[in-house]
Amino acid sequence: MRDLRVSVTDRCNFRCLYCLPETEEAADFYRTRLDGLRQALPGARPTPIHREWKPRAEILRFEEITRVVRVAVGLGIEKVRITGGEPLLRQGVERLVAEIAGIPGVRDLAMTTNGALFGPVAASLRQAGLQRVSFSMDSLDRDNFRRMTGRDGLGGVLEGLRLARQLGFHPVKVNAVVIRGMNDHEIPDLVRFAAAEDLSLRFIEFMPLDSSRAWQKDLVVPGREILERLRAGFELTPVDASANPSETARRWRLGGGRGEVGIIAPVSEPFCGHCNRLRLTADGKLRTCLFSLDEHDLRPLLRGGGSDADLAALLQDRVRHKEAGHRIGQADFVQPQRSMSCIGG
Repeated sequence: MRDLRVSVTDRCNFRCLYCLPETEEAADFYRTRLDGLRQALPGARPTPIHREWKPRAEILRFEEITRVVRVAVGLGIEKVRITGGEPLLRQGVERLVAEIAGIPGVRDLAMTTNGALFGPVAASLRQAGLQRVSFSMDSLDRDNFRRMTGRDGLGGVLEGLRLARQLGFHPVKVNAVVIRGMNDHEIPDLVRFAAAEDLSLRFIEFMPLDSSRAWQKDLVVPGREILERLRAGFELTPVDASANPSETARRWRLGGGRGEVGIIAPVSEPFCGHCNRLRLTADGKLRTCLFSLDEHDLRPLLRGGGSDADLAALLQDRVRHKEAGHRIGQADFVQPQRSMSCIGG
């Protein structure tokens, strides 16, 4: 294990189709597809996840997060990514970034954000030691962006992207979850934008992690189909990933030498066999897989007088029992009880 994803809050100010689809437009989008499902399978009805934000007392304090990271780094973790929910909703997150950046052995410190709150704190994050930032941006069309996220926030994300480059974050990444019938027609526009702005773009398959449990396989645009569309319109040069065998994305440089595109295909082309990630939820649960059905609570050790050696032993034990892989697409697949916002991406 070399990569630790740290969620600092389960709250989010967006309501994305693939995570917290709680807007009327999201309901309308899924309704037509669910009606077809019920006709094909009478009685079929998804069971929404009962979501409640965790009370503040259950959310890990910064010093507790820093302690977990420090112990994990002592066991081999090298990369740390701050996530949420939306991490910039956590007041004073710059202080946490500085604390983690100061831990010897952390060679890569990044954050994933929706970008809406990035501008006012961007310089402080950079000064605190944040090295890289990834923005979630699923559409370049203002109306479609609002349909997908539940917020009219495209302008703020675009401003944040350009500010990140000005401040020296490198690389600046854009993550786009592709949903058939919603934004898959924008694949070429997103690639052209990445080339024009010299960004690293990642197309991500739609995964079953939404709170409404409305995910359907026919809404997934498989990675191979995305690649076919890219090859039809763009010059692609494969990026050698042999130095990082745990890379989740297949990557290509775009013609002209500006911009990069990657495809992350956990549904159609699982990469479980070389996964090197662990996840720490905002309320102190360790997850060994994004789709884990079991979580391992670290708070009793953190708040009950456990030593660093005790914490290290627990981490090692859970890694030894890490799942061989997720079961998406299999008859026995069970969706996690928490949505992406509550798990941490």
